[in-house]
Amino acid sequence: MVPDSVCVHLRPLPYEAALAQRAAEQIDLVVIHCTELPDLATAREYGEKVHYGVNGTGNSGHFYIDRDGRVEQWVDPMRQAHHVRGFNERSIGIELVNLGRYPNWLHTAHQHMQEPYPEAQIDSLLTLLGKLDAELPGLRWLAGHEDLDQERVPASNDPEQTVCRKQDPGPQFPWARIAATSRLGRLGPANDRPG
Repeated sequence: MVPDSVCVHLRPLPYEAALAQRAAEQIDLVVIHCTELPDLATAREYGEKVHYGVNGTGNSGHFYIDRDGRVEQWVDPMRQAHHVRGFNERSIGIELVNLGRYPNWLHTAHQHMQEPYPEAQIDSLLTLLGKLDAELPGLRWLAGHEDLDQERVPASNDPEQTVCRKQDPGPQFPWARIAATSRLGRLGPANDRPG
């Protein structure tokens, strides 16, 4: 059963204040990711790394949900996190702790994401989606990272072959359950995107 409320633990990234601000009305999309890392602590290390020297910020989602359902907020939703190319200005990024293709993300023999998403994690996601829907007046859409970034890149073990750069949240993610519970519509492939 999905809980009525979720406890969100605030753990702002060191560079949060340097991220661009935005109005709630600008946000119409939630992007679901998986960390493709072994645990929340490793995801935090990646999130704290500075990739953009101009403003001293890095790549991260707004919210992280651990396997046990614990929810952490690393970036205020009214700030623009770097989590998906081309959609950061209008979206909230939610990262689910999951191995994905870790540690050989781009190896041709390691392209199957096999870790299931635990019930507690999905319950917390559904509750968080409901909370965001109630708080953000323009929220209309839901997408997987894989829906928005479909670039293929050279494989790490054979540059003559290509693999998908992003596949998260992947085939184990329960899209049907999310669709049955959330009023948000799912954005599809690149040619089927409003906005």
